[in-house]
Amino acid sequence: MKIKDVIKRILAYHPDIPNYHGCDDYKCGNPEDECTGIVTALSPNIHVIREAIKLNANLIIVHEPTFYTSADEPGWNEPFENSVYEEKKKLLDDHGIVVWRDHDHMHFHNPDSIFTGVLKYLGWEDKAEVDYDTGLFAHYYIKLEPTTVKQLSEYIIDKIGLNGARIIGNPDDVVSSIAFVGHLYPMDYHKKDGTSGEYSVSIIDVLERKADVILPGEVIDWTVLSYVRDAVELGKAKAVINIGHFNWEELGMKYYKDWLPDLIDNRVPVTYVPSKDMYRFVVKGGIENED
Repeated sequence: MKIKDVIKRILAYHPDIPNYHGCDDYKCGNPEDECTGIVTALSPNIHVIREAIKLNANLIIVHEPTFYTSADEPGWNEPFENSVYEEKKKLLDDHGIVVWRDHDHMHFHNPDSIFTGVLKYLGWEDKAEVDYDTGLFAHYYIKLEPTTVKQLSEYIIDKIGLNGARIIGNPDDVVSSIAFVGHLYPMDYHKKDGTSGEYSVSIIDVLERKADVILPGEVIDWTVLSYVRDAVELGKAKAVINIGHFNWEELGMKYYKDWLPDLIDNRVPVTYVPSKDMYRFVVKGGIENED
């Protein structure tokens, strides 16, 4: 089975995006090669590539960019040298590895294919309420048994395999609901009622009405995060658990490994390789989670 045939089956499985010209494409390698094995990963970092080599897998399917730009074009197209790119590309080329990105098509599923996996592997799949009427991002609300902010944070750290998490809130406060919300960029968005607003500010309403805790993607400090800090200082049990964009979506690519083997009739092995937490935490007295 050629690599291009694997990708063809995946695209047939995904919802069609008319006139698509986006980031979901080959980033390196030869799609005409016979597929010896597949690795699914959130990010094609050096750790993931080395694991693919050990597994004799020549196709890495990823969700996030390969070569350090938002456009995520194949190759390095900036007017300066990039030694890390050169070494990474050589490692891929020397082992005949194809990297193919699957981002937009996964998020085009209803429900979203990434967050279906995240909720599944956090053990919240059957507890989630989904609100698609936000105008920008489908919010996922989970009702929990009462727990502390610290306990909830440790649960997420353990399930995803993180080195830690930054929180805003009182670790001992008891909470009972969490919302997955989108990237808190400083940008306006168009609501479904035709009006516009600032998305990160709209999350204050989520915290006022439906959730004690938010788990966001990217963050800025001066809108809802500042609201949460003030709320906590006023004695309200509110919190933000900030784990970072890649960690936030990691388990979606673990889920990819669940549905892909049947799609390709189990003709080649499929392995999920965690990209691992890119963050370490320097604290007073040392570094948390030192090896």
